[in-house]
Amino acid sequence: MHFEPYPFEKLTQLLEGITPNSAYSPIALTIGEPQFETPAFIQKSICKHSEELRRYPKTAGEAYLNDSMRGFVERRFGVKLKADELVSSFGTREVLFNFPQYYLFDKKEAVMAYTNPFYQIYEGAAIASRAKVIHLNLTEQNNFKPIINEAELSECDLVILNFPNNPTASVLSLEELGEWVKLALKHDFCLINDECYSEIYTAEKVPSLLEASIYVGNTSFKNVLVINSISKRSSAPGLRSGFIAGDAEILKGYAQYRTYVGCASPLPLQAASAMAWDDEFHVDRARAVYAENFKAAQEILGITTSDATFYVWLKVDNALEFTQRLYRDYNVKVLPGEFLARDDSHGENPGIGYIRIALVEETLRTIQALNRLKEALSCKN
Repeated sequence: MHFEPYPFEKLTQLLEGITPNSAYSPIALTIGEPQFETPAFIQKSICKHSEELRRYPKTAGEAYLNDSMRGFVERRFGVKLKADELVSSFGTREVLFNFPQYYLFDKKEAVMAYTNPFYQIYEGAAIASRAKVIHLNLTEQNNFKPIINEAELSECDLVILNFPNNPTASVLSLEELGEWVKLALKHDFCLINDECYSEIYTAEKVPSLLEASIYVGNTSFKNVLVINSISKRSSAPGLRSGFIAGDAEILKGYAQYRTYVGCASPLPLQAASAMAWDDEFHVDRARAVYAENFKAAQEILGITTSDATFYVWLKVDNALEFTQRLYRDYNVKVLPGEFLARDDSHGENPGIGYIRIALVEETLRTIQALNRLKEALSCKN
């Protein structure tokens, strides 16, 4: 079993031997990890419930946590889930890796499709599942939205979308998501939308695949699942609190499978997570900072930014050379787009010629980084 090095490993290799300009303080715009302090009420909750570390946590999660997650879905998307339509998880990375292995286990010559560029766990899951991969390329020509090819999709067992998208920051409308639900029903494949960036929007709220499922009449969420996490929403990736929700028939078997995986969340983390899922005020505050960061990117770089996520997918002449020069001359790290994508069946890598910029710092520090980036873009040598 062979896994590709993670994008950040490749970045370390790319920058190896380069001495950054010490006249500038180092700034990393590489990883999608909020650099704000985790809200105090979350930290206090962990301390308050630390005594519960003496108890084994349930794999299925405590009832109060699952109630909080369903409450979030109802408040945010207007979708009232039944108890068997949501499974809480230890973050979403574990789900994205082990769910495909569970779901594709009994499929002969399994076929899995996912957006390209992508979160590398999708690829790892495909490798571990021995699945054939179909890349759904996101390019400037298709407005960074996957083109529907029914001939290919008819072969699929599992399709993973990721909207709002990492890294391109593109968004699908309710109607567009609804078309994917129809395809999942027509061709009988399981459709997942990774919605971990659903709460990082600048103006209009972005829709969920669950809403789209109801919109097209699939009220039982047949073949439809969504994944969401507290990491970006609450600036708390260390809480490892997420869920998978939708088709109860699929989730029934998966919930049983997870009892063997051993990914139960410690009880102090569950208590803090429930409070975070229940609260919207701290999310509003973080979202306002991201909106300011996007505004700064528009003004400084003269670009049009997205309606969601905290990423800028910036076109450059040569991403590898630019990344090296930006680090050498300005002490700023970004991530080349080709590290986040793969060659498709035609040998095309849709990440080539782009860099991903994560606007995850406080606004003043973000402005410093963007000004350095602007200077680097204006200087060709």
